[in-house]
Amino acid sequence: MQIRCALVGMPGSGKSTIGRQLAHRAGVPFIDLDHRLEQTIGTTIRSFFEAEGEARFRDLESQALADVAGQAGGMVLSTGGGAVLRPENRETLRQFGNVLYLRASPEEIYRRVKHDRTRPLLQGGNPMDKLRDLYAQRDGLYRETAHYVIETGRPTVHTLVNMIMMQLEMAAGAQGEQVPHGASDAPTSSGAPHDDRV
Repeated sequence: MQIRCALVGMPGSGKSTIGRQLAHRAGVPFIDLDHRLEQTIGTTIRSFFEAEGEARFRDLESQALADVAGQAGGMVLSTGGGAVLRPENRETLRQFGNVLYLRASPEEIYRRVKHDRTRPLLQGGNPMDKLRDLYAQRDGLYRETAHYVIETGRPTVHTLVNMIMMQLEMAAGAQGEQVPHGASDAPTSSGAPHDDRV
């Protein structure tokens, strides 16, 4: 089977970075929904937020998601952090393929994005408070949408990609299928993936 999965999670949880590596490993296209939206609107998401507002952005995001979901074949889709806010998007994602929630705590995310000025919802005020508020609002929606929750706190990107490949391979095995380029890094006896190539 070809991998067809979507990554959801908070801004800064690693969706684009992990998604790009996962797609490369699986030999399928990688689609970054935010990047595609920026190509469509002709400006940055932050600028669009400021000029047009969040509601208009969410309309375009829903349309872009529906367009991508309508494409056939294997792919790894990285969504924006707020893509799960609308019920129709959550349903589209669940119908699209395997949905993985890349979970990270607000504190972990803050360490990763504290110097990033491109994230509109984290600008102004206290970013840590905003992250905690966003997490409180969205964690349940991510969990509702996802088929699998992947903890991204400590593992390297390479290890996380191995973990995801194994998860998808097990899911395919349960359905009598096989994932191409399967995770060659088998679990250790403790059940944790080993990562001796980092």
